[in-house]
Amino acid sequence: MDNEKRHDSEPIPKNLEDWLTQDQIMALKHVESFGWELKFVRRPAFQDPIVVLYSGDGDTIGVMGKDGKIDMNPDINIRK
Repeated sequence: MDNEKRHDSEPIPKNLEDWLTQDQIMALKHVESFGWELKFVRRPAFQDPIVVLYSGDGDTIGVMGKDGKIDMNPDINIRK
């Protein structure tokens, strides 16, 4: 049984502007200068996209809100 829900979707869409708000795009550019990296964008049906970032050391995850602020203690399950 195939549990992969993403199928052929890329973890980071090529057209980020279609999925992220302007605040998120500006914040992403800012935090990248501190070593943070966009890992993936979850695109659940009928819900806002969930933007997931990893710190430069890879030990910390964060979820970026629509306003560009990063939640360092997100309530999200991520597969290893």
